[in-house]
Amino acid sequence: MNLHEYQSKEVFSSYGIPVPVGRVATSPEEAVAAAKAIGGSVWVVKAQVHAGGRGKAGGVKVVKNLDGVAQAAAGMLGQRLVTKQTGTEGLPIDKVYVETGSQIEREIYLSMTLNRDKGRIAMIGSAAGGMDIEEVAAHSPEKIARVDIHPAAGLQPYQCRELAFALGFKGAQIAQFQSIAMALYRLYIEKDAALVEVNPLIVTQDGALLALDAKINIDPNAVFRQKAVAAMRDTSQEDPMELKASEHDLNYVSLDGDIACMVNGAGLAMATMDLIKLHGGSPANFLDVGGGATAARVTAAFNLILSNRNVRAILVNIFGGIVRCDLIAEGVITAVKNVGVKLPVVVRLQGTNAEQARKMLASSGLAVVAASDLTDAAKKVVAAAR
Repeated sequence: MNLHEYQSKEVFSSYGIPVPVGRVATSPEEAVAAAKAIGGSVWVVKAQVHAGGRGKAGGVKVVKNLDGVAQAAAGMLGQRLVTKQTGTEGLPIDKVYVETGSQIEREIYLSMTLNRDKGRIAMIGSAAGGMDIEEVAAHSPEKIARVDIHPAAGLQPYQCRELAFALGFKGAQIAQFQSIAMALYRLYIEKDAALVEVNPLIVTQDGALLALDAKINIDPNAVFRQKAVAAMRDTSQEDPMELKASEHDLNYVSLDGDIACMVNGAGLAMATMDLIKLHGGSPANFLDVGGGATAARVTAAFNLILSNRNVRAILVNIFGGIVRCDLIAEGVITAVKNVGVKLPVVVRLQGTNAEQARKMLASSGLAVVAASDLTDAAKKVVAAAR
């Protein structure tokens, strides 16, 4: 679950992390009122979307008068912002964040996330970072510094100092950085974050450190115990199909292909998509219906994947361990009849009562093709899609 920049900065402020003064607005008039309340002569108007790369896509404007604030807000609100992270459709801009201008001496990248190789939280920084951190990672990885945090000890002051030295901080800035880093770690742990990012953390012309941008991503498995954070969720920024899937406890991710997949188990789903690709097809989605693939859940899954107009064939791949294959076959037959599926459906069932399930599908009178194994299923569904 992602937070908007303005929401992330509210959380930052509550942890004592310095951020520029700013206010959120939903209209040009509110944006002008926000600029007046903030004061000063230079403001930054930022589109609030769940994506990076806003500046290069026109989602961040520096303005020097109130008319400019109004024009910048009017040019963003109600539009869709397309960045490298959004795809071609972009994301809707329903809010802008009006912030006081900052005098930037230099920009630093700073983040905290899970290092899966080590099984520890990592704090990552780069003095060559800022908005182009992806380029630095791709071409100059030696310019990125990292410390891994022991889960029992937590982030230690000496680790903060090590990273501060690597980032080129001196004098009082080292203490400032240590304070910010320790606060980010507390935030990460207490809010069940998956990612906390400051890009950029700036050094102002008077030598102070300031979080010019803020990004917080909450672990979706922990949102249930983060009531205050859960209330900040903005569903308008989420894929409509993925949102609908979550209402039925389905794990769904939209893709660009034309072969819909319905599988039980994340690992099996990944293997299924790999085999489709291997045999010349292109998956339209990742869809894990879970271990308890009931008839109701299978019906919901069919409705979901059929709402994608690009789909030309469907592959159902179920391993009947927790749930018997004959029950899955019954669910598939019921779903195909109730939903009115017109597309080719290839079904591979393996596990308890698999043979009985195949007979049920064969005698159903429906245009459902049974496959003997996963390779056979992949070949048949690719041929059907063509």
